[in-house]
Amino acid sequence: MATSTNRLRHMKARTLAGVAGSIAAAALAVGMAVPAQADPDTDFANQLHTYGIYGPKDYNAWIGKITCQRLDNNVDHSATDSAAFLKKNLPRNSSSEQQVYQFLNAAFDTYCPEKHDLLVALAH
Repeated sequence: MATSTNRLRHMKARTLAGVAGSIAAAALAVGMAVPAQADPDTDFANQLHTYGIYGPKDYNAWIGKITCQRLDNNVDHSATDSAAFLKKNLPRNSSSEQQVYQFLNAAFDTYCPEKHDLLVALAH
């Protein structure tokens, strides 16, 4: 009888360990199943590509972010100032005037949407 009782206890312990392991694995899977966060730099590059603006993703993202920082730090005061900065820093042979403003719009969309009023003011 003692042997049967020991076997029963051992089986229960194994079953509980298996259930606990399954619960732990499920919890780990749920924890790892966090939705992927969008990469704003990739989104920015993709938006630029729709305008025919290409180049190193990291460089373009860096220039876009600096454009916003220059406005925040009062280095530039208008969309025209920002466009002048971009003209100096984007490849001259592949950036038309229109593409400079498209780049600026994409930078505002991605990195500083609160700056869109500057583009609206430029249009008036």
